[in-house]
Amino acid sequence: MDSTGVTHILEHTVLCGSQRFPCRDPFFKMLNRSLSTFMNAFTASDYTMYPFSTQNAKDFQNLLSVYLDAVFFPCLRELDFWQEGWRLEHKTPTDPSSRLMFKGVVFNEMKGEFSDNERLYAQRLQNKLLPDHTYAVVSGGEPLAIPDLTWEQLKHFHATHYHPSNARFFTYGDLPLEQHLQQIEEEALSKFERTEPNTAVPSQTHWDKPRVDHVTCRPDALAPDPMKQNTLCMSYLLGDITDTFETFTLSLLSSLMISGPNSPFYKALIEPEIGSDFSSSVGFDGSTRQASFTIGLQGMAEADTETVKHIIAQSIDDIIATGFEEEQIEALLHKIEIQMKHQSTSFGLALASYIASCWNHDGDPVQLLKISENVSRFRQCLKENPRYLQDKVQHYFKDNTHRLTLTMSPDERFLEKQAEAEEQKLQQKIQNLSDADHKDIYEKGLQLLAVQSTTQDASCLPALKVSDIEPIIPYTPVQLGTAGGVPVQCCEQPTNGMVYFRAMCNLNSLPEDLKIYVPLFCSVITKLGCGELDYRQQAQRIELKTGGMSVSPQIIPDTDDLDLYEQGIILSSSCLDRNLPDMFQLWSDIFNSPHFDDEQHLRVLVMMSSQELSNGISYSGHMYAMTRAARTLVPTADLQETFGGMDQVKFMKSIAEMTDLTSVLRKLPWIKRHLLNPENMRCAVNATPQKMSDAAGEVERFMGNIAANRKERKPVRPTVVERALDPQAASSASRKLISEPHFKPCQMKTYFQLPFNVNFVSECVRTVPFSHADYASLCILARMMTAKFLHGEIREKGGAYGGGARMGGGGLFSFYSYRDPNSTQTLSAFRGGVEWARAGKFTQQDINEAKLSVFSAVDAPVAPSDKGLGCFLNGITDELKQRYRERLFAVTDKNLIDVAGRYLGVGQQTCGVAILGPENESIRKDPSWVVK
Repeated sequence: MDSTGVTHILEHTVLCGSQRFPCRDPFFKMLNRSLSTFMNAFTASDYTMYPFSTQNAKDFQNLLSVYLDAVFFPCLRELDFWQEGWRLEHKTPTDPSSRLMFKGVVFNEMKGEFSDNERLYAQRLQNKLLPDHTYAVVSGGEPLAIPDLTWEQLKHFHATHYHPSNARFFTYGDLPLEQHLQQIEEEALSKFERTEPNTAVPSQTHWDKPRVDHVTCRPDALAPDPMKQNTLCMSYLLGDITDTFETFTLSLLSSLMISGPNSPFYKALIEPEIGSDFSSSVGFDGSTRQASFTIGLQGMAEADTETVKHIIAQSIDDIIATGFEEEQIEALLHKIEIQMKHQSTSFGLALASYIASCWNHDGDPVQLLKISENVSRFRQCLKENPRYLQDKVQHYFKDNTHRLTLTMSPDERFLEKQAEAEEQKLQQKIQNLSDADHKDIYEKGLQLLAVQSTTQDASCLPALKVSDIEPIIPYTPVQLGTAGGVPVQCCEQPTNGMVYFRAMCNLNSLPEDLKIYVPLFCSVITKLGCGELDYRQQAQRIELKTGGMSVSPQIIPDTDDLDLYEQGIILSSSCLDRNLPDMFQLWSDIFNSPHFDDEQHLRVLVMMSSQELSNGISYSGHMYAMTRAARTLVPTADLQETFGGMDQVKFMKSIAEMTDLTSVLRKLPWIKRHLLNPENMRCAVNATPQKMSDAAGEVERFMGNIAANRKERKPVRPTVVERALDPQAASSASRKLISEPHFKPCQMKTYFQLPFNVNFVSECVRTVPFSHADYASLCILARMMTAKFLHGEIREKGGAYGGGARMGGGGLFSFYSYRDPNSTQTLSAFRGGVEWARAGKFTQQDINEAKLSVFSAVDAPVAPSDKGLGCFLNGITDELKQRYRERLFAVTDKNLIDVAGRYLGVGQQTCGVAILGPENESIRKDPSWVVK
């Protein structure tokens, strides 16, 4: 056991070719030869999982063959180990005088992970709370320990751990089980003898006294308060996760202690504004052999350390003394009932993840799935002993000596020290090299480059054909009606006793200077209290009566014109059908009498929101880069930057820094008047046929209740275009879109300097809208260029964790890279992709594979709760979808060469570029870049 990341690198390497499928990288190649709805692999702290899903029976068989062969009979070639794990190589592999450096996909991925403060903290917390065995090491790989792993060790680990006797198989769905079992037996199990694997994880020795520890991290340039960047948590070791009922009880107890404004820790730690939010490690963790519970804050000042420790201890005493209100417990059990009824499209995968840890330690996975039984038993325990939960708190928290207090503080030199340590490690490796080794490194670098640059023969892999794709989409019937003069779309679906409600409200009359406040308004409008309820009572009522209520900004590009769009907010909620009146009563109160008077609670919500945005950049840097790159190309992208780009991150940081939020509070009622106005509204309801008339009646009553908010207001932008909701029907219901006929796209290059050690790079090009004849060709081109060119350049050769191109409905063709060691070099790879396509360097097979890949996304399963939504939101009817489908089938090589030249060729396109990354000398000196 060590932190070389052997398990993680092995997960990558087994997917690089196997006995029956010896081509390079069957995993990425199968993405384009199948209609899979999911394909991936992950390494946890004590197991690696290889999940996939598909709706096609032939495809299931194909993927099962590829996965079984990869896992049990991989090639594990040395070159694949270098590419995926780590290698010493010249910065420019063809130039032996360029400096040597560490490269490798996992090496770069883990550098990215370890520059993420939350991820770093969670990792150290686990290492230090469970120091005796496997949890003390980093299963993903500690960046500077990765170069200690040898190819021999990798192969040895596979030989000792990847055996059916140490494996578990999980299938879910409606295909006959006998067939999978037979296939698993024939292709894998029958080729092995049973062994007794020695992989059990022993219990952690229980400490007799609590421990304290400290770690450092990089400073956060976007922290809401630069003086408050510390984290402090207390972590408690709990019981064995194979005791399923005890685990169920403790995870419920954890939710009662920390979830929502009614929980004791929220009141004690969040409301006094000592920190910006709970640490992201807070809560119950059942992913290790013994579960743990963590409580603490991020975004706090070092001076408050003792205060926080005291509050945690005091809160535990208070819970033991007073317990929990019955309504809090009911709200939580109601939430479990909804989770069991709500159907997601990845239900089977979610179950696999849910049972993995317990089953991995020989717990009973079936017992774990008997949730209703656990709920009944839980109710029984409470009935027999009203202090049941308080006794658990006493035992697991008050009297528990296995407790770790871990603090984290920023170190200005953190990234520098990381770089110095890497340089030291590198020099140490280089010093031990002989002349022959140097020559060998150079030759192997060229060899790897040659392999990466040759077109691979993938004919050994199974593949579906384009003819296996259904030519016609299934039709989704929707009924259009009105309620109180507001258009309503009803879609009858097997929703399992749930009702789903959405309302779209446009913001055409909202003054321009208030637009940047819209995301803040959306995130707080359901959390400030309404009607007779203060924010605590409102939160409890939402939990008790609904599956959640949310509001979010919405920008919907027109399907025919890039300078035309709908702007608004979407309200969405769901409930069990017995709670319909309660759900609409809550919405009525939010429309009629929202509370805008609690400055202190608003400040708490602002801090949490700002912290969340700042934390999210290192996970979604490519999304921020794409949003910024596109902002000067189409009006929708400019608005997207305002609502969800770096502009919004900086705006929320500035709000979080304000000492008095009264001025912000005053703006909310203004925004509410413009946004929550039935004049600008349309609704959609998804429910079972039996419940639809009840739901429609409730919508009608809701409209009556909020009619006083209806007011015709003048749009701010002069050009409004109306689009009929149903072109076939005679009804006058319409969507009101904003047109910007004078919008002039322009080029712009922006660089955001951030404290990361990897880059996120994007280039966007303005092309055509969804209904245009060339749209389908651009979609196929993006997918083909990603699979056949950009993946090789950006990930295999460049060492980025990911990269590619995508075509969006708003008419933007976007290139991107994720956790990328390179910056401007990647922009050259994007250009290279366009030249490759223009030169027609692809085959008919490449086109067919790209079609399969696009169709697997187009035909991804849609949950009953979401059926008919596309039509409701952006007017994309089944007829439009069918026309797009036929165009996708019809795309030819000539179309692809043509659109690559016409829209993406140099001089043809209007493009924007953005990079988020570390300090970059050459960009800073280049006047064509705007550096932020």
